[in-house]
Amino acid sequence: MLTYPDILTQKKAVVFELDDVLFPKKDYLLQVYYLFANLLEYTETVPPANDLTDFMKIAYEQHGEWGIFERAAEVFCIDRKYKAQFDGLHRTALLPLKLLLYKPMLELMQTLHQEGKQLLVLTEGDPAVQLNKLRHVEWNGLDQFIKVYFADELQQQTKPLTFLLETNRLEAADMLCVHAAGTRAPSGTLPIDCVSADRFWPL
Repeated sequence: MLTYPDILTQKKAVVFELDDVLFPKKDYLLQVYYLFANLLEYTETVPPANDLTDFMKIAYEQHGEWGIFERAAEVFCIDRKYKAQFDGLHRTALLPLKLLLYKPMLELMQTLHQEGKQLLVLTEGDPAVQLNKLRHVEWNGLDQFIKVYFADELQQQTKPLTFLLETNRLEAADMLCVHAAGTRAPSGTLPIDCVSADRFWPL
């Protein structure tokens, strides 16, 4: 398990991905599925919200999020017209519960801030979806000190990490990137140190 002292003291900034780095992505998706199931039951009276929510939870755990509406539509005979509302909820949902930061990440970010390090979030995916997630995170006051960047927007003009380095007046050696376990390091050809988020979890 890595802690703050394991991060080289010369690092001036740490860049975090959002999903499965700062909080579990499933905590967001399962609440979206719950809201969609209740919306559908209210509108059509069927299927029962609990049944659809349970199905989507199991489908997500077994197959992931891709194609989950189509799976549910086939099993529950859901009209395909509701796909737009399903997708829209990912961007606009008002979650019933806050998204809680992983405890090791919360403690790490608090320490980094206390030590004067820059806290940056660089997140991939639909910017509207990612922004909605950010709005529902329980930041414990850290939101005042975090700069957020959306990779999909930056990629239209430049390499996202190059933009972060230039904007924040950093050298590659000044930065550390934390990415989700099982995903490729975001640094590409840049000489930036990267580490998987699961290195910070307790053994």
